[in-house]
Amino acid sequence: MMLFLLVSFSSSAEEAGFFLPDSLDTKAEQAINSALAGEYSKSEKLAQGLKVRAPGASCVLLNIIRLSKFDDVGDTLVLHKAKESLAACKAVGVWDNLREFESGYAESVLGNSVKGALRTRSAAKKLEDSDDKDAQAFYAIYAYYIDDGLSFLPFASDNRNSYLSLLEERTSHSKLFWALFATPLTWMYYDKKEYAKGLAVVERSLKKAPGNPVFLQMKADMLYRMGKNVEAADIYEKSAKEYISRTGKSIRYWCAIGNLARIYMASGDSMNAEKNKVLLQSPEFKKIERWMPESLMKDLRKKDLY
Repeated sequence: MMLFLLVSFSSSAEEAGFFLPDSLDTKAEQAINSALAGEYSKSEKLAQGLKVRAPGASCVLLNIIRLSKFDDVGDTLVLHKAKESLAACKAVGVWDNLREFESGYAESVLGNSVKGALRTRSAAKKLEDSDDKDAQAFYAIYAYYIDDGLSFLPFASDNRNSYLSLLEERTSHSKLFWALFATPLTWMYYDKKEYAKGLAVVERSLKKAPGNPVFLQMKADMLYRMGKNVEAADIYEKSAKEYISRTGKSIRYWCAIGNLARIYMASGDSMNAEKNKVLLQSPEFKKIERWMPESLMKDLRKKDLY
C-alpha cells in the first residue's frame, strides 16, 4: 500500500508542471548549483537521490547535468550516455516533454540533425500549451529561432521580442533552469549584435555561478565583439590554462585558442595571433575539429587563421 501511494504521489507531482515537494526542490537546486560549480560527481549523486519519490524528474535532471558536463569538459562518452539515458527515461507531464526536448538537443550535437530537430519540435509543441513558465520558456527557445528563420517573409508572424522578454524573466527567476535559459538568450543577443545585452545576461549568470568556465568564455565572446580585446584575451588566456589543467586539450581549450587567434589579429598583435594559429595546425586539433562551433571555424577560415 505504501509503495502504491508513493508511486501515485510521484506521478501526480511530476505532472503538475516542474513542481517538486520542498525537500526535493532543495536537493534539485543543490544538484544544479553543484554542476555549475563543476562538482559533477556530487551533482549527479544529488540528482539520483530524487529517484525514489520523483523518478522522472531525477532522470531528466541527471541527464541535464551530463549534457552540462559535456558542454564544459567535452567528454563525448558522457554525451552518448546522456542520449541513451534520455531515450530510456520514464517521465510524465512537462518532465517528459523536457526529456524529449533535451534528447533532441543531444541528437543534434551528435550530428543527427534531422532526428534531433524533429524531437525538439515535438517537445516544444507540447511545452507551448503548459501553464508552467519554465515550460513556456523552453518553448520560447525553439519558437524564437523559428520566427528568426522566417523573418525575411513579409507576412510571417514575429514574436521574437516576447520570447526574449520571457527568457529574460526566467533567467532571473527560474530556480532550476535559469542557466539553460541564460545560454541561448545570450546567443540570441549575440546574433542580433546586441552585445551589451548579451554581456549583461552573462554578468548576471556569473553572479549566480561565480567562476563558471563556460559563462566566462561567453563573457569573453561578448567583450571581443564590443572591441574590448585586452579584457577578452585575458579571459581566454586564463581559460586555456585552466582547461589544460582540468581536461587537457579538450573542445573548450581549442575554443580558447581559436578565439585568441582572432582576438590578437583584431588587436594588431600578429606574433600572438600567429602563435595560436600554429597551434590550430596540430594533429590534436584535427581530431577534435568536428566538435568545434561552426561559426568560430568559419570566421577563422575567413581571417586565414585556419
